[in-house]
Amino acid sequence: MYHYILFDLDGTLTDSREGIFNSVRYSLEKLDRPCPPEETLLRFVGPPLWDSFMRYCAMTEPEARHAVEVFRERYETVGWAENRPAEGIVPLLRQLKEAGCVLAIASSKPERSVAPIAEKFGFLPYLAAACGSDGKNEAKEDVIRDAFARLGITETDKQHTIMVGDRCYDVEGAAACGIPCIGVTFFDFAPPGELEQAGALAVCATAEELQRVLLG
Repeated sequence: MYHYILFDLDGTLTDSREGIFNSVRYSLEKLDRPCPPEETLLRFVGPPLWDSFMRYCAMTEPEARHAVEVFRERYETVGWAENRPAEGIVPLLRQLKEAGCVLAIASSKPERSVAPIAEKFGFLPYLAAACGSDGKNEAKEDVIRDAFARLGITETDKQHTIMVGDRCYDVEGAAACGIPCIGVTFFDFAPPGELEQAGALAVCATAEELQRVLLG
């Protein structure tokens, strides 16, 4: 059984598509840019936003960084609350904590948005830390390393540590930090096969499946 379990937030603990979609549309409208179709907007959930703006909206990096700033004008006032928890996730967090696991969020979302979302949906009582990015560097591996520091995870502890996320960025960030990652497809934000190709240890479609993998 894993002792330390790190969870991604968007697309893993919550379905945040409504707030992200609305805030991407807001940003692109203010910047007089065309908005991609909804199937493309799905790809904005999870990865660093600046990367998605570059990848899917043909922006340069400076343009993408500015688009993120405009995105946050809306997201950090109303968009963060336009989401819902994954089915069965709060009972799972409760079961894991009762089993002696140490739980934390490790999200690329700015940390100032992570705690309010975790509080809104009742995650906070089960968490030892709610880690996010500094709003500038959104690399998943940096957030994971920050979670290690806050939880006091040593090199030896890594063999008892795992990440849970819904995109290849979670799998790759975990691997860069020397830990495995379980992929989840609660909301199907990743293209088919992405998690497997990235090297996920397992892929779970429900909280019940995830519970069986984590607690064995």
